[in-house]
Amino acid sequence: MSKDYYAILGVSRSASDAEIKKAYRKMAAKYHPDKPTGDEAKFKEVSEAYETLSDAEKRSMYDQFGSDYQQRGAGGFGGGQGGYGGAADFSDIFGDMFGGGGFGGGQGGFGQQQARPQKGEDQTVNVMVSLVEAVEGTERTINVQTGNPQSSSYSYDTKPIKVRIPAGVTQDQKIRVKGKGFTGFNGGPNGDVIIQIKLEKHPLFKVEGKDVFVDLPVTPWEAALGAKVEIPTLKGKIKMAIAAGTQSGTKLRIKDRGLGATPGNQYVIVQIHTPPAATDEDKALYEKMAQQMPFNPRADY
Repeated sequence: MSKDYYAILGVSRSASDAEIKKAYRKMAAKYHPDKPTGDEAKFKEVSEAYETLSDAEKRSMYDQFGSDYQQRGAGGFGGGQGGYGGAADFSDIFGDMFGGGGFGGGQGGFGQQQARPQKGEDQTVNVMVSLVEAVEGTERTINVQTGNPQSSSYSYDTKPIKVRIPAGVTQDQKIRVKGKGFTGFNGGPNGDVIIQIKLEKHPLFKVEGKDVFVDLPVTPWEAALGAKVEIPTLKGKIKMAIAAGTQSGTKLRIKDRGLGATPGNQYVIVQIHTPPAATDEDKALYEKMAQQMPFNPRADY
């Protein structure tokens, strides 16, 4: 029965050479017999698939005739050279995976290569922070997984670590905590913990990148006559002048009151709020205003 080399490597039939190589590197690293997750039979299978699909001529023959293409004159998988086929170049792949030395490090093949120390895997933890904490910095105690998940004896466990969130962080920013990730292989260093910042929603402020936006409700007379009003910011309240004749939707800037190590800005959006005419006296006042100050905001319609 013909073998589906594309399925073995987990790629499509239109996969590029780079995609095939990337898929093979991943699977070879997982199934290599010198790894804790090693499986020699599976490793041979993925190596056979890669040897064919990484060679343009062999791949073309395979696409036409399947894995029995070698019996149609392609010359076989060994080519008289033994091993996994000699023709495919695995040296760069296994040089990266095992620091050189190919399949057996020159010591006789699978299982005989001396295991080399390898760094443990990193792990990513999302950490929620408020906008004020993002501006001022804070500390968090988080739980991280321990041990080596590729070990046959691995059991899920966690431990708490304290991390410092520096002032000026922004949405999705990543902070690396070295040596607190999964345990290394064969005496290698531990992986790292990657803290990914997630900003909590705020009832007043909206965030766009490093800039912060807030709506500012004002009365019609404050907008018409001008006023000094109190503005909330992430670093406390400040006084701000509203110019006479300010219209609803006007955007005012407060420099360097946003987020980031080099702060963005805060933008204040003026929103004119009209008091309700709740009593007869209120209605009479509005009618007097209409008579005394005739104004048609739709004159250009």
